[in-house]
Amino acid sequence: MDSSASTEVKGNELLQVHAHVWKYAFSYISSMCLKCAVQLSIPEIIHNHGKPMTLSSLVDALSLPPSKTEAVNRLMRFLIHAGFFATQKLDENQEDLEEVAEEGFLLTPSSRYLIKDDTNTLSSIVLAIVDPVLVTPFYSLSDWFRGNGSTTFEAGQGMGIWNFLEHHPEYSKNFNYAMANDSRPIMSVVVNEGKAVFENLKSLVDVGGGNGTSAKAIAEAFPHLKCLVLDLPHVVADHIPKINTKNLDFIGGNMFDSIPRADAVLMKNILHDWSDKDCVKILKRCREAIPGREEGGKMIILDVVMEDRKQEHDSTEIQLLFDMIMMTIGGKERTEKEWKKLFLESGFTDYKITPLLGFRSIIEVYP
Repeated sequence: MDSSASTEVKGNELLQVHAHVWKYAFSYISSMCLKCAVQLSIPEIIHNHGKPMTLSSLVDALSLPPSKTEAVNRLMRFLIHAGFFATQKLDENQEDLEEVAEEGFLLTPSSRYLIKDDTNTLSSIVLAIVDPVLVTPFYSLSDWFRGNGSTTFEAGQGMGIWNFLEHHPEYSKNFNYAMANDSRPIMSVVVNEGKAVFENLKSLVDVGGGNGTSAKAIAEAFPHLKCLVLDLPHVVADHIPKINTKNLDFIGGNMFDSIPRADAVLMKNILHDWSDKDCVKILKRCREAIPGREEGGKMIILDVVMEDRKQEHDSTEIQLLFDMIMMTIGGKERTEKEWKKLFLESGFTDYKITPLLGFRSIIEVYP
């Protein structure tokens, strides 16, 4: 007997199945349309307009030919449905009820954070993630499963992602900028709502801290705390002159070799980039760099803990999507059980998870 017979669906349920399949087959279109809006600077144009913006005004501001008006309207219609823009009638008191009032486009909270010249912009994240560099490896995902290559990224680019970033400075710059913009809202929450994590520390080293955005937020919130950013020499060289915070310094190095001594080691979105084997090596270096627990030593990890907020569908889906992109570069997102295993193998004895950061958490790890 065909095992699928008992699960056969008919009628309306079958249509729902079709819609579900179409939705995920089409998912890439959502990110490409969002990228298009960012590249065209639509959020900036509407923001600078200062009031609801008509379709014709938007097309003019975009310097597009009138023949593209319908296409712009269709793009905006989709992005309105996706929650990135909204509309408002321009004349609510119109007396002629037979004539439909013209509408203007407005920003929503999400698109306000896509304005490129804003300090907290997330536009760089869109451009870095929806870039052929990270998208292309997914085209060969099934080939990778059947083959023996280490990662799909390496199969497509001929080198691992970290070597790629070193050899492609322009994309590396954009990538690091995106990571910095991801850090700003997270660190704002961390230093305000999670301040107890840092209050008793005298020194901290931010491992893989890029341009120092996370460490700068901590250094400014806790002036007594001496902060140091450790990253690869070519990354650090671009940022040392740009930071003007007295209790923050940079040092070039490799976390696999050694980590400067400090009361605490901070890692934001670092360990998910690496395999379990590599994570154990990194964590052992971190353990060597900090004092014992009785002296205040600890690790502070800002990262995903899979399944720790099952009730929130969106958070769970983002965690799973992060895990897929990590798989293409050789890393992974981890459950609490998997984190615990890494900590114990690396010589740590205890940990505490605080789900404070949306789909990410603060993990304090103690020697």
